[in-house]
Amino acid sequence: MSDSLLKRLALLRDRVSALVEARSAGDPSAGEPLRGLYVSAERVEHLLEGRGRIPVQLHDAYEGAEPDDALAELAVRFGLTLLDTHILLTALAPDVDRDFEPLYGYLNDDVGRRRASVALALDLAGLAPHDWAARARFHPGAPLPASGLLALEDTERPLPGRALRVPERVIAHLLGDEGLDGELLGAVELLTAEAPTGPFASRLGALLADHPAVVHLRGRGAESGTAVEVLRAAGLPVLRYDPAYGDQRLVPVLLREARLRRAGVVVGPLPERAGALVRELESSGPVPVVLFGTEPFDPRWSADGDVLCLDAPTDTVDTGLVWAAQLGREAREFDLPAAVAPYRLASEQIRRAAKTARTLAVLDGGPLTAAHVQRGARQQSAPALDRHARRVSPAVGWTDLVLPVGPREQLEELVVRARQRERVLGQWGLRTGGGRGHGVVALFAGESGTGKTLAAEVVAGELGVDLYVVELSAVVDKYVGETEKNLERIFADADRTDAVLLFDEADAVFGKRSEVKEASDRYANLESAYLLQRLESFDGIAVLTTNLRANIDDAFTRRLDLVVDFPFPDTGQRLALWWQSLAGVPCADGIDPGPCARDFVLAGGSIRGAVITAAYAAAGRGGPVTTDDLLTGAVREYRKAGRLVVGRDDF
Repeated sequence: MSDSLLKRLALLRDRVSALVEARSAGDPSAGEPLRGLYVSAERVEHLLEGRGRIPVQLHDAYEGAEPDDALAELAVRFGLTLLDTHILLTALAPDVDRDFEPLYGYLNDDVGRRRASVALALDLAGLAPHDWAARARFHPGAPLPASGLLALEDTERPLPGRALRVPERVIAHLLGDEGLDGELLGAVELLTAEAPTGPFASRLGALLADHPAVVHLRGRGAESGTAVEVLRAAGLPVLRYDPAYGDQRLVPVLLREARLRRAGVVVGPLPERAGALVRELESSGPVPVVLFGTEPFDPRWSADGDVLCLDAPTDTVDTGLVWAAQLGREAREFDLPAAVAPYRLASEQIRRAAKTARTLAVLDGGPLTAAHVQRGARQQSAPALDRHARRVSPAVGWTDLVLPVGPREQLEELVVRARQRERVLGQWGLRTGGGRGHGVVALFAGESGTGKTLAAEVVAGELGVDLYVVELSAVVDKYVGETEKNLERIFADADRTDAVLLFDEADAVFGKRSEVKEASDRYANLESAYLLQRLESFDGIAVLTTNLRANIDDAFTRRLDLVVDFPFPDTGQRLALWWQSLAGVPCADGIDPGPCARDFVLAGGSIRGAVITAAYAAAGRGGPVTTDDLLTGAVREYRKAGRLVVGRDDF
């Protein structure tokens, strides 16, 4: 316990002693052992004569108290008067010193009521309960009750008889304990680590440091990390609160915690109906509050209209510096900028990703690698896409692709574009106007089985992100407007997720617009028009695949960053695909897939299917795969495609 608080309690004890003497003088029940359990006739007569009150002025009771103690600092922070400070000290005394309990029980004329009452607190201040100015200090809108520093219990009693209680968190703060309030555990996160901030966060942070206010940040850059950076730029610790994981009744406790710590508050993403939450946060007083979300702010949510609404930029901070600061020397063994370039994480997310990466490295029993960092970064991306698309963790690389030089170079260019888009489109200012995003969209065109989906997985693996395959069954809807709504959910989630979004058989939704001859044509064209607009503002990485490039609308093609044509493999490429598919399969000595590659014009997907057929045949007889097994598989694939196999009737 601090010396200043001990000194204040000692002064309060003197006042309690004086009040006990004043009350006991002439009281016939003062020496009764059952005093407080019943009221005798003599006691009633004494009460009718009027009870004692201390005639000393309140400021005299605190003469000599240190002006810079915890209670005095709290009084300044919460705007408490001298009487408020006295009431607060009187209420918390039994929680700090047990000797006050029997004294309060005596003064309350009830041995069971060992907390200070409103009347007792005023008596100790030399005031009467009928003093309207004194009673006003207990009004719900007065500083003590409104800020959560004081609670009035026994609400069924008249105001003078109500007990006063100080929350344990306030007492702990005055005693020097700065642990997070127990009511906030699990719903609020305390963030104190420092991180580099960008120009936007620095300017807004400087404003909030001088003029605390409620700010709403909107946009792709309006993630919790950006809001945290703003308050850190103001020189404040941060309390991060997500309404989805906490009861709104915690907001007063949250604001009290922020004022106790001189912290700022970050709240978001905001729920659809955020009016009650925003109005409660507006009562934060000197606490700066930063709200964030991707949806626009509704002015009706604000009671006084003083919420400052801003569009958050996407490049608020140089994330390369944050990654380097978090990993330091551990990242010298690999190219850190290239490993983390695809990820658009805020500073706090980077800190968590770095911590996860170190843990993964320890689990693997080796040094930190780029793979560990990328796995940690992927865990910080929003998992909302799992509701609309199928996630694929890439397990292939460049060696698994058999392509001519041209398409291969275009795929490598796609990887470079995905890594450097923030620099080229953002920092270098090459993004055009009209609300266009930082996205990268490519079209993979070619016959079925030529490796389009595999190439998308390779690109995702090279970038160190997951691949999400959009299930068209979950997108297309027979009702007008529902398909667009489903697509919007996917694009919105993809904007917040560091991943590659794959639209397989994209011509089903990105098809050509047609002449309007009936109502259904008009609605089909509306769907295409929506997609054209949405691709303009897309911030993620998307790959469209099609077997029929001619079916893709020319307007979509103009908005594509790359169009990669996947040719049908020639004889040499088919042979390479046969050998690649046989890797890891037990084969007979002298096996030769050459005849299959020469005589059967199959794409890579069909070749893999033929090898699987051969492997099942070999496994069934308990031996290795032979050349005849491969021929059997090739014939099966030919016949599946409805093609004639000349001279192969034995298969």
